[in-house]
Amino acid sequence: MTKTTTIMPFAALLLAGTAIAPAMAQGSEPQGQSTSPTAESDRDRDGDIVVTANRREENLQDVSGVVQAFTGDDLRKSGITELRNLQTAVPGLNISNQEGNIEIFIRGVGSSNNTELGDPGAAPHLNGTYIPRPRGLGLMFYDLERVEVNKGPQGTLYGRNALAGTLNIITAKPRLGEWGGYAQAEYANRNSWAAEGALNIPLGNNFAARVAGYYVDRDYGFRNASPDPQASQLRPAGLEENYAGRLSLLWEPSDRLEVSIIGDYGKETGTGYPGANIFAAVEATGLRPEQLELRDIVYRGQQGIMENELWGVQGRVRYGFDTFAIEATGSYRSVDFFQANASSESIAWPGRDYSEVQFDNFSNNFWQSRSQSQVYELRATADEGQRLRWNLGGFYFKEDQQVGYMAVADRGYCCYSGTEFTMPEVDGESYAFYADATFDLTDRLRILGGVRYTEESKSRYGIGGNWALTLGGANFDCCVSTRLGTEGFRPALLDRPNFNVAGINTPQGQAQFLIEGIRTPGARDTLIQQIGAIANGTNPLGTCFVRPDIDNGFVTCPTDTNGGFSYANLTIPEQQIGSANFNFFDYRAGIEFDISDTNMVYAKVSTGHKSGGFNDSFNNSPIPEAFLPENLTVFEIGSRNSFRAFGRRAVFNVTGFYYDYQDQVFQDLTCINLDETQTPAVCNGYSLVNRNIGASRIFGIEAETRLQLPGNFGLDLNFAYLDTEITEGVVADARAQDFGAGGESPLISLVGNRLPLASRLNLSAKLSQWFEIGQGRFDWQALLNYRSSFFLSQFNEDDIVFLNGDRQTALEAGFPDRQRGFTTLNLGIGYTVGRYRLEAWAANFTDQEASLKALVGSSLNIRFLNDAQTYGVRARVNF
Repeated sequence: MTKTTTIMPFAALLLAGTAIAPAMAQGSEPQGQSTSPTAESDRDRDGDIVVTANRREENLQDVSGVVQAFTGDDLRKSGITELRNLQTAVPGLNISNQEGNIEIFIRGVGSSNNTELGDPGAAPHLNGTYIPRPRGLGLMFYDLERVEVNKGPQGTLYGRNALAGTLNIITAKPRLGEWGGYAQAEYANRNSWAAEGALNIPLGNNFAARVAGYYVDRDYGFRNASPDPQASQLRPAGLEENYAGRLSLLWEPSDRLEVSIIGDYGKETGTGYPGANIFAAVEATGLRPEQLELRDIVYRGQQGIMENELWGVQGRVRYGFDTFAIEATGSYRSVDFFQANASSESIAWPGRDYSEVQFDNFSNNFWQSRSQSQVYELRATADEGQRLRWNLGGFYFKEDQQVGYMAVADRGYCCYSGTEFTMPEVDGESYAFYADATFDLTDRLRILGGVRYTEESKSRYGIGGNWALTLGGANFDCCVSTRLGTEGFRPALLDRPNFNVAGINTPQGQAQFLIEGIRTPGARDTLIQQIGAIANGTNPLGTCFVRPDIDNGFVTCPTDTNGGFSYANLTIPEQQIGSANFNFFDYRAGIEFDISDTNMVYAKVSTGHKSGGFNDSFNNSPIPEAFLPENLTVFEIGSRNSFRAFGRRAVFNVTGFYYDYQDQVFQDLTCINLDETQTPAVCNGYSLVNRNIGASRIFGIEAETRLQLPGNFGLDLNFAYLDTEITEGVVADARAQDFGAGGESPLISLVGNRLPLASRLNLSAKLSQWFEIGQGRFDWQALLNYRSSFFLSQFNEDDIVFLNGDRQTALEAGFPDRQRGFTTLNLGIGYTVGRYRLEAWAANFTDQEASLKALVGSSLNIRFLNDAQTYGVRARVNF
């Protein structure tokens, strides 16, 4: 239908509210293509924003729902060159980086389970293809055509794990018959510099290639506050050096057939992304996090490192018949990640006494994760312009993972206890069938509907549990300490020669298995020297020796054990075998009505699911193995309106919604070691597990306004109000875990609490302007984002009631988890003359410090922060 324009009074627009929307500058030129000022002005007036929220290209104003879209140029000009910073332009979006894992939450819905047992709750996509493990997703954030954020469950069209919505990164495509491209270089504060470029190459009349790449060397603004001479030399977390490249091919031999192939490679290196544990600082000072310097980390031990290598290939074949088209897509993606955390002793705080800090402590966490995923889809879709427009398709997904985790506990004063969970085989598989359609009942009234059926299975094999050594001294004194993880230490993890522990039941076999878990011993480690004689059979009591850092000041070796300990008790991890199977059904239904050619109202209901899974297994444990998929149903009404204001096209859209969130998964402490020899049975150990014990409701309103004002000003206003409430959920309060009682914790009801990471009020406002100066054009933009306060955990700073009945506030106990409201400001200016452009920008100009994620538990209040202030200059040439 051809749309015309009407005029809406400006005063009524302002009274109606402001908005969430594509904060996309209408006049931004395509990547690598120069644009004259006159041509840009014309697009400013009448340019359309094209999105693929319904799996077909259509004008954003014709989409019933909330979708925000941004061109690559608009993101760059606004200082958004890193994926996490996208949230400054999208109210209700929260993106954090927890130890290399990208976590996406939309309207308070997402997932923090980054292990092989979990899945994201907001589905990331690259060029419309699902990305199962978003580690390294930021390496794809260059040479962009646009980025789309689709809010609300998208289970019908996008399928698995689109519970909260989708984030789709769409890269620039080759253009037939054109030579072109761009090159840019930038220098910024925090010792940062970067380069990016692309070249479009015509290879005949119907074949083209595009080559793109980027490089960046930067840090994330943490500071090493350690007073120790050696530890003060450690490089802080967040330093990174990344590079990536992409080759895109497009072949269109006829107007019916299109074939495209995209291959990409990227590598991240640096010091990793651990958080800052502020528990000790809060407990010692009584100060809230906003009163502390969260980026001043007291480092110790080993240097943190991170390396992530990823590559992938995507292929697409589309053939158009007279009234419909068939499209087949396939993708293969590989991720290979390793991180040794930069270890710390909390943060610096005013008046801190460092005399009790043991800087010669190499306790640390090591992560290894590999993923090889395949995604295939066959889809038929009706051509636009027909009365019935439909999608019919099948989807198949397969992922093979190999994951490893080890926590080493150096400088213990007694029995050694570490942890290892390493799984060489983690398999996931899913297939789905779906149908979706929109039908024009009249010229102005449409109905839409869709269904999707999904079946999934998961399984794994490996080991998980404790490493433990208890080595007795003379007179059976307890104990000679063990050191593990000192300078140069690397665990074997996935390089272990054996993962079958079923038949290992002798001290010799246990000692050998522990030693096999060490790839490279640390310079001052003692474990191999202490138990090597047990492993090789030369002495069943090992080899006893003492030195000042392991004898605890009083332990000596026995004289009657042939050089061994008085006793040697060893514990190794247990076998881990798990599986889960589940299926679910998604649907959507709605109605759209055009009040006029430029004003639409709509109402719809839609659903989404996040995959279920299974928990770790423990011998004689009553833990339920599997947890079910989460499911979300949203009811939504809205209006989308375009009109003329000041002689230019303007937009005002508003949406109201209600979420019914069921089978919500919370982590809960559960008994893993039940002693049934006693009456009544006694639990001697607890562990965190995932359970479907929650439910929530969410309602809210979002609105957007985009205006082109006199004087070449542009104004985008994006507003969201969100009210969330947990309606079901009683869990063990991990903040009050009592290890004297085997790890038991009191129960706490979450009912009435708000969902984590969900601000009530979100506002994004962008003001921009351009004008002619000399031979070129000058432009500037300011992007302001405000988030009201939100909680970082489901506990919402509730008081803690311990097992003995004592009560403390969350602040007194060291567990504040409320992030106060904050405002960030991004600034950008640029001057363009023909093909050349100079830019300056500032992201987080006022250097606001905010926590975007927290891990809260026993003696843990670990914060993962937003990006610190960044500013710099950039030179760019289009050709």
